This record gives sequence, structure tokens and C-alpha cells, in this order.
Amino acid sequence: MESLSTLAAQLGIANLFGRGFVSVIITFLTAWLFTWLFIPRLREFAVQVGWADQPNERRLNKEPLPNAGGLAIFAGFLISVVVAWTLRPIVVEIVNIQVLTILLGASLLVLVGFIDDQFGLSPLSRLLVQVLAAALLIVNGLKIDFNAIPFLPIIPDIINGPLSIFLTVLWIVGLTNAVNLMDGVDGVVGGVGFVVSTVLLATAAQFTDRAAAVVLLAGLSGAALGYLRHNFNPSRIIMGDAGAYLFGYTLAAVSLLGTLKFSAGASLLVPLVVLALPVLDTTQVVIGRLARGIRNPLGHPDKTHIHHRVLARTSSARRTAVILWGVALICGMAGMAFQGVRWPVIVATGLLIVLCLWFVAYRRMRAQDREVRPQENP
Repeated sequence: MESLSTLAAQLGIANLFGRGFVSVIITFLTAWLFTWLFIPRLREFAVQVGWADQPNERRLNKEPLPNAGGLAIFAGFLISVVVAWTLRPIVVEIVNIQVLTILLGASLLVLVGFIDDQFGLSPLSRLLVQVLAAALLIVNGLKIDFNAIPFLPIIPDIINGPLSIFLTVLWIVGLTNAVNLMDGVDGVVGGVGFVVSTVLLATAAQFTDRAAAVVLLAGLSGAALGYLRHNFNPSRIIMGDAGAYLFGYTLAAVSLLGTLKFSAGASLLVPLVVLALPVLDTTQVVIGRLARGIRNPLGHPDKTHIHHRVLARTSSARRTAVILWGVALICGMAGMAFQGVRWPVIVATGLLIVLCLWFVAYRRMRAQDREVRPQENP
């Protein structure tokens, strides 16, 4: 028992059987199992009411595909956070308010994303809601302080205030849309969302002032893994804008979460490195569209995304997803190293991520074999 506790301490776990660590595990498992078990029932209902994406020249599905997976992810995430709150209430009042603010903003974007999935909304209306969700964070103390960003000059408060607000809105809206734009191949966003959430979870767990962030990331990570079981190619359900907005917004917002004395601006390096894949993808797409004379680069979908380019080379949605998972994991481990996380923690996190992804992919492929076999032997 003593050797096990010593090993746990090397991985950043102060008390292997303590209330904090156990609550994180329960939060993760609650989100994972609820999302895993809930999606088949939600899928049946979505098929009945017509919540589905129709085939077109940009989509890979050949028949209507239920697009309500984001609701299941959000439900699993929210229920797990409630469970965690019951097990270990957050005692710092300001952080409590900030967590509620993140949940409120995420709820708003999930609702708007779901409406857009089913009925369609204009790019301007979606953007306005995203800015409103970012404003919710700002008025509750979650923002980037330009003067707290390392290696940049200190500027007067009269300039720092508006600039910090602008950077925060850009950070939230940019990452929300970056993750959404990646959602074009089965399993990509679900897997990348799981990788990023788990990496940020392992990183936040190394600091005593980020307990609230750990709880939210544990729930998001578990929900992503539960969803991925049904989304790895061939997908039985997709998350739609609702799920992609949830991942992008929550990951961006949690990177700003801390205590009263925590400097949010100095914490952005790790999320930026960890989220390098969606950030670079969106950047190259926007630049390419602007170069082609497209005035509204986010309102003209095409097949110039990284996942489309990889898919064209591999001709396999499964291989494309696995390759991008690997890229996200490499970025994540690099981000952990930049943060100064110890190598045993980095290696253990990487191995855990690989094991979990292999498990859900294997389970999905086995389920697919069982689905195909009766059709081949009627």
C-alpha cells in the first residue's frame, strides 16, 4: 500500500484514497457511463423526430445521420458536475460563481447550436450569441489580462482594460469556432476533445488552486469518451454544432478559471499549445479563403480543412481520426512540458489517453462487426 501511495505521489496524486481524487474519478466515470448509455436511446428518438443531417457534397454520410449527440454530451457533462459538486462542494465563493457562469454560457451555446443544427441560423446570429457567452465570463472576472501575459510590455490601464476584453472575446469566440470547424470526419472532434480535456485535467491537477477546473475537465473528458464509442467510424450519431460549441467554449473558458489570486493571462500558453491543431486548422482555412477573395471566410464551407486533406491522402475516416488524435496528443504532451509538469505525469497521461481511445475504438469496431454479420448471413 505504501509503494502504491508513493507511485501516486510521483504522478501528482497527493492522497490516492482522498476525497478529492475519488471525486474526480467518480465525476469522470459518471460522465462516461451516462453518455455511453444515453446515446442509443437519444439516437432512436432523434431518428423518429427527424433530428438528422441530410447527405450532401460536403458530408461523408450517405443517409440521414442523427445530429443530436451534443445533447447527450452536455447531459453527461452537466450530471457529472452536479455529482462532483455533491461529493466535494467548491468552497471559494467567487470560483463557485465562475463555474456557474461557465455552465450558463455552455448551456446557451448548446441551445443555439442545437437550433442551428435543426433549423439553421445566420452566421451573424451565432456570432452574437458567442460574444454574449464571452461577455458572461468577462463580467464575472474570467478574462485575459494583457499585462499578465509573459514577455509582453506593460501598458497603461486605460489601454489594458479594453485590450484585455478584446483578447478574451477573441479567445472564446475563436476557439469555439475552431473546434466546430474541425467537426467534419467521424471521431475527430470527439477524440481530440477527449485528448485535450484529459491533458488539461492532468495539468490542472498539479496545482492546488485549480480544483474547479479539474472537476469541469473530468466531466468533459468522460462525456467525450462516452460519445466517441458511438461516433468512431462508421458513426451512428454526430454531435452537431451543439456538441462542438460545448467543447470549444468550455475548454476556452476553463483555461481562464482559477482563484482570486490566479493570473489567467499567464495560463494561456498550455491551452494554446494543446489546442494547436484546431487553432492552426482555422487559421490556414481563414487565410486561404481570404486569399481566394471570400469576404466571409467562416460562412463559406469547403474541403480545405486539415481533416479533409488527411482524409484525401488516407481514404479512411478511421485512419484520419487516429492520425489527428496522435497530433493532438503530441501537442498536449508538449504543452504539459512547457507548463513544467513532471515527465512521469506526462507519460502516464499519454498512456492513459492511448488506452482509453483504443478501448472505445475497439468496442465500436466489434459492434460494427456484429451489425454487419446478420446482413451478410440472412
